[in-house]
Amino acid sequence: MTSTDDRLRTLIVEDDPLISRLHRGFVESHPRFVVVGEARTGAEAVRAISVLEPDLVLLDIYLPDTSGFAVLNQLRRRPGPPVDVIATTAARELDSVRRAMAGGVQHYLVKPFTAAVLRGRLDEVVRFRAQVRATDGALDQATVDRLVRQARNEGPQLPKGLSDRSLELVVGALVEVCRTGSVDASAVDVAEATGMSRVSARRYLEHLVAIGQAEVNPRYGSAGRPENRYKPLLAVSAESPS
Repeated sequence: MTSTDDRLRTLIVEDDPLISRLHRGFVESHPRFVVVGEARTGAEAVRAISVLEPDLVLLDIYLPDTSGFAVLNQLRRRPGPPVDVIATTAARELDSVRRAMAGGVQHYLVKPFTAAVLRGRLDEVVRFRAQVRATDGALDQATVDRLVRQARNEGPQLPKGLSDRSLELVVGALVEVCRTGSVDASAVDVAEATGMSRVSARRYLEHLVAIGQAEVNPRYGSAGRPENRYKPLLAVSAESPS
C-alpha cells in the first residue's frame, strides 16, 4: 500500500475499547505516526495486518481468542517488509518478556503506561528506521554492532553522574526490597540497601521511572510532604541483575 504520507502506519491490537482509544490518542499525539486501524481479537489483527500493511503494531498479549504471541508468529512468517512491534500488555512474567523478545518485539510496555513512556519508544522506532535507511552498501562490523544494539533496545547513555554498575545495584536493591518487605520502596530503603546516599538513590530511581522500568507513587503520611515510593516494572521486576 503506497501513500504520500510519510508517517508510520500503526495498528492497535487491544481488546478493551477504552484502552484502545487511549493508546490511539497516545500514538496520534506523535507527529511521525498515524493510526490506520484497531483490532479487538487475534483473528481481526491478522486480517488487518494483511489489508492495512502497517509499519508498526501495538500488540496486546492477552486477547480473547488467542495470544499475542500467536499473532506475532503469524506476522513474522508473513512475506513483505518487516513490521515493528511494541507489546502493550499487563503480562509481567519473565517468560512473557523472553517470548516477546524472541519473537522480535522491539519494546515491551506494561499497562498502564503514560503517553510520555510510549512516546519515548516511538522515538526509538523512528531513530532505528532512520539509521537503517542511512546505512548503504556492505556493512562493516562496527555498523552491524551498532544496528544490533539499536534493535535490542539498548538505550542512550546514562545521564551525567550515573554509572551502569550503580544502576545495577539500585535495580537489584529495588527488586529485593519489593520482593521481601513491601510492594514498593522509598529512596531511603534503596539507599540503605546499596550504601549510597538518599539523593543518589533517588536520582537512579527517577531515571528508572523515566525509561519506563519503574513507576513512582506518592504516599501521604500524617503530616509533611508525601514520600515517593517506587516499584519495578517489566523484566526488572522478575529477577535481579547478577
